[in-house]
Amino acid sequence: MKISQRALVTRPFWLIPLAVGLMVLVLPFLGIGAGILQVVISVALLALLVLGLNMTFGYGGELALGQSAIYGVGAYFAGYLATQKFDLSIGLLAAILAAAVIGLITAIPGIRLGAWSLAMVTLFLVLLFPNFVTLLPEFTGGQAGLSGIPLPVLFGVKLSATGFYVLVIGVTVLTFALFRNFVASRHGVALKVMRESPVLARSLGISVPRLKLTAYVLSALPAGVAGALFASQQGYLSHGSFGFQALIPIIAASVIGGSASIYGALIGAAIMVIGPLSTVGLQEYSLIFFGGLLLIAGLFFTGGLTSVANKFILAKFVDHRALAPDVEEVLRNPSALEHIDGKDMIASAITMDFGGNRALDGVNLETKPGQITVLIGPNGSGKTTLLNVISGFYRPTSGVVSIEGDAMEGKSAHRLAMAGVSRTFQTPVVPREMTAVDVVASARFSRSRTSIVATMLRMPSARRGQVNDRAEALRLLSLLGIAELADRPASDLPLGTRRLLEVARALAGDPAVVLLDEPASGLDENEVEALGDLIRALRDAGANIVIVEHNFEMIMGIADQVNVLHLGKIIASGPPSVVRDDPAVIESYLGKAARDLMTAGKEGAAS
Repeated sequence: MKISQRALVTRPFWLIPLAVGLMVLVLPFLGIGAGILQVVISVALLALLVLGLNMTFGYGGELALGQSAIYGVGAYFAGYLATQKFDLSIGLLAAILAAAVIGLITAIPGIRLGAWSLAMVTLFLVLLFPNFVTLLPEFTGGQAGLSGIPLPVLFGVKLSATGFYVLVIGVTVLTFALFRNFVASRHGVALKVMRESPVLARSLGISVPRLKLTAYVLSALPAGVAGALFASQQGYLSHGSFGFQALIPIIAASVIGGSASIYGALIGAAIMVIGPLSTVGLQEYSLIFFGGLLLIAGLFFTGGLTSVANKFILAKFVDHRALAPDVEEVLRNPSALEHIDGKDMIASAITMDFGGNRALDGVNLETKPGQITVLIGPNGSGKTTLLNVISGFYRPTSGVVSIEGDAMEGKSAHRLAMAGVSRTFQTPVVPREMTAVDVVASARFSRSRTSIVATMLRMPSARRGQVNDRAEALRLLSLLGIAELADRPASDLPLGTRRLLEVARALAGDPAVVLLDEPASGLDENEVEALGDLIRALRDAGANIVIVEHNFEMIMGIADQVNVLHLGKIIASGPPSVVRDDPAVIESYLGKAARDLMTAGKEGAAS
């Protein structure tokens, strides 16, 4: 099959926002008035705040609303240090560290709560912040506010208005570039996976608590920077500037610009700052203005304005890609299937109770590399429960799972995935706003480590890791015969194709044991045949494959060993030809009609 020559490395359309940033940077030297420059600074500061919210909510799915409070912490730290004659560089560093600490503190409830519970906790932090400020009058000025903040001095040089403007825009451009690198990396892909399903993330070897911690801390940093710059701009701080009133435009800008977009933060911030300026004298109606914009965005632009831009403008850039030289060899030989280092898996005396119900009752299962083991049984017999135990999502009431002789007892799902247990799910879980190739490549996040610093600076190690991930993903897509869909949004693909994507993703993580939960469900006849060929090829390459499946014809064609579960117990085990004729299996699984049919068939053959 001819493989689509799509780029793993897109054309650098990020040059467009970079060029815009440089144009904004030189505005003072073009004779632009001071008033307009102050407006641009306000846009930049709000954009930094929205950037942090987009990181946690838009990319990670975590509704952390503490941005305005973190903004205040950064402002008061930098402002107080400025009154003590410290350099702005020290104030910025202190604000960043303070913001990181607040982000870390926020992560503690975030890891355990998430969703709306997290939103309420962080909103409570925002509401409490003004009261907290008044308790430290010697540092914050209390109710009177912190005054006397001098003009900023950076590295011993007092900044003019133009110098401060260049500093703000330069810092904003740099911050957005670093965060753009992060969300476009393997870490950004992992965040999208977590947003879609923490269960899926754990099955891919992603530590959800660690990823949440990273997201919270990183998202707090732009707010701290914005606070430090705001203190230098204003020269006076009042606790009322950082409460709930300050949070509303941040949320509005995120929704209007697009929460799942780095550049959406800039677009939304510009609208929220410039919009009210066109209605001078109507400031008392600002809440109505913000609310109206939110309503319009929610009704007509569910993905924000950047979703419209992506659909009608940026797609032109994404569709034109150059072939990355690192993957040329893969594309020359797409059908090559490398040796898979499968490992022995033994589940010993597995018992699983849910309250008073026993889902598994002393199940023993042994699977080996180069073997396809199939689990069949009626609905509710414990098949998927057994897969969940093997993959670490359930901790058995008793019994133990061992991989190559190493007991996995007590290990979490993401640890078992890192140990090589890979799986699919009954219902395909495909993250939104991800291409097919990225969906498959997401399984390789835990295969190698790339530091946050290397990622944000796009160092060679980070770029190399990302290219290698996508090269492997393309190879697997070509094996499944769907390489031409690599650049298509995965969530737009048909159900059967999304199932094939899940299979490819399960194979991308160098699996020791592959667990496939009803992989043929939703596939047409040709796709089932191709899937069967692929599974046999994987077995021949050394994979240890365990399948739960109801497609009896497919099972009989590919299985080496069939195990029949009924009421939580294995009632039959052996080659397909033996299990198929077992009376207990026919009665419990295939049913009386099938038994009579098979009996009639045998009698007809005898006559």
